[in-house]
This record gives sequence, structure tokens and C-alpha cells, in this order.
Amino acid sequence: LRRGKDVIMTALPETKSVDLSLENGWLTVWFNQPERRNPLTDDVVDDLEIILASVRDDRSVRGVTFRGRGGFFCAGGDLKSFNAIASGAREQAMRTSTRIGDILADLNALPQVTVAMIEGAAMAGGLGLACCCDVSVGMNDAKFAFSETRIGITPAQIARYVLQKCGYAVGRRLMLTAAKFRGTEAAALGVLDLAVDSVEALEDAERAIRSDVLGCAPGAVAACKELIVGMPQTPDDEKVIYAAENFSKCLQSDEGKEGVSSFIEKRKPGWHVEIDQ
Repeated sequence: LRRGKDVIMTALPETKSVDLSLENGWLTVWFNQPERRNPLTDDVVDDLEIILASVRDDRSVRGVTFRGRGGFFCAGGDLKSFNAIASGAREQAMRTSTRIGDILADLNALPQVTVAMIEGAAMAGGLGLACCCDVSVGMNDAKFAFSETRIGITPAQIARYVLQKCGYAVGRRLMLTAAKFRGTEAAALGVLDLAVDSVEALEDAERAIRSDVLGCAPGAVAACKELIVGMPQTPDDEKVIYAAENFSKCLQSDEGKEGVSSFIEKRKPGWHVEIDQ
């Protein structure tokens, strides 16, 4: 079905390696190979490509959470696959890296709010994926590392998102040294937005994020994400016009008119969704 230019999700996409659930307009993506600590296999990358394409233009999906089954977030790239590629043609390694880079770029720019919920550990590319998310929440005792240099490779496609998340100096040190750290330190470093001490607290934090987002206009959230991602790439002498066009488009949309009217009339706007806390 379509609503104007927006696609409305009527069924979850079929996936091979991840589980999906949709509740109150919020999609949860479960990495589901806990016996292998949820690596980013080719099948997982395929599924992520399908999922991101399915929700990109769907304003009925208000947010996306990434989480791992078995109490483990994501171990990063599939080393079995890397081992095979290491002895192959360089073009194959280039294709593999480029494809992962394209997926991460799509996730970083996804119009919905994205959340990473980290239990157990997030390593290498798995932690890089979390850095692409708008909000990252993890357990105090979870383990973290950008571990690529320990096995003779680089954090190539995740590097810009690591620097974006925790800043140049911190990101540079963590990636060069492959330092290991826990959730409490991850929060202090800016890798996590919040560290908590139990699964219940982790789920409470995500529920609070959902509640906040479900009170926001989905079109405005998408436009804000576009502004955030696009502004650094916009030349300085074009930033004012770029921002003005972004603002004007939102204000003069049906959503903008509804938002202003509901505020003046002291009522909830039409997009507001209440969830149980």
C-alpha cells in the first residue's frame, strides 16, 4: 500500500538470518546466530539490505532497534568468510568491503530513529554498526573493542562512524590500539549513550526512547535526520539556505500544520502514540 509518496509496511520482509518483530510502529531486528556470537555473515548483510530498503520510505515505522539473541550483540565481520577472501582476488575483497560500507551508509542515514541495545559484547564491525545508530545503550559489564588491528586488518568501513560517534581523538586511539573496554568506560568515552546494570534497565531505557520518539512527528524526524547527515557535507556558504529549505518544507507540510495547530489547541497531535511504561 502507499500513502502519498510513502510506502506503508503491511508485512515484515522475509529474512534468512535475523528475526524481526513490529510493535506500535517500532521494528526490532534480532541478530540470531548466538552459537557464533552473531557475526555479520553474508546472509546477515543480505537481510540488512532488505530491511533498510523496506523501511526507508515507510513513515508508519517510527524506529528500528538492533539487538542480539543469546545475550550477545554482534561479533563483527565473519572471519570464516574473510579467511576465504584473503586468498582470493583483490576485486572480491573490494566488493565485500564496499557492500558493507554501502549498508552502513544506508543505516547511518535511515530516516527513522535507530537504537542499538548491547548485551554481552559488541566487537569490530558489530560495534561499528552500533556507532551508526542514533542511540546506543549497553550493559555495564558488556565487552567492547575495535579489534581489527589485532588480526591484521583495518576498521575500514566503520572508521568514519566511530569518529562521528565518539570524536576524533578517542576514536583514533581506540581503533589504532584495539583497546578493550567495558560498558561503563564505553559510556564515558562516548561509544555508548547510556550504560545500565541489568537487562531490565536496558529494556526500560529502550522503552523510554520509544516513548519519546512516538511523540515526535515521523516526517519531521526524517527531515531532521536528513539535516544532521547532510549539513556537514554542505558548503559553509550554502548552510543557511539548506537549513531554511529543510525548515520550510516541514513547516508547510500537513504534518507541520497539524503540529502547530495541536500545540495552540493544547491537544496531542495525530501522530502521537502512547505506550505502556
